[in-house]
Amino acid sequence: MFIAKVIGNVWADRKHRELAGAKLLLVKAMEPGGGGLVGESTLALDGGFGAGPGDAVLVVDEGGSARKILGNPKCPVRTVVCGVLDKVQVHGKTVLSR
Repeated sequence: MFIAKVIGNVWADRKHRELAGAKLLLVKAMEPGGGGLVGESTLALDGGFGAGPGDAVLVVDEGGSARKILGNPKCPVRTVVCGVLDKVQVHGKTVLSR
C-alpha cells in the first residue's frame, strides 16, 4: 500500500469485460513525508471513490486485496485506489492537506 498523486486519466477503447465501466487512473507515488513524486507512473483502477487528477490517494498494489476492494473475484486487476486522502500527518506535522 502506498500514497500517490493522481496525475492523469487513462482511456481504453477495449477493456477486459470485468473492467467494463471501470475508471482507469495514472498515479505516481509520493515521497514519505509529503515531498515530491518518486518512481514510475502506475496504472490503477478507481475503487469507486471518484478520484481524479490532482487528488492524493491511498493505493493498494496486490491482486487479492484489490479484488476484495472491488468485490469482484474475477477482475484481472492488481492496483486499485482504495481511498482519497484529506490529510496526512507524519510525527504530528501535517505534510499533506486538501
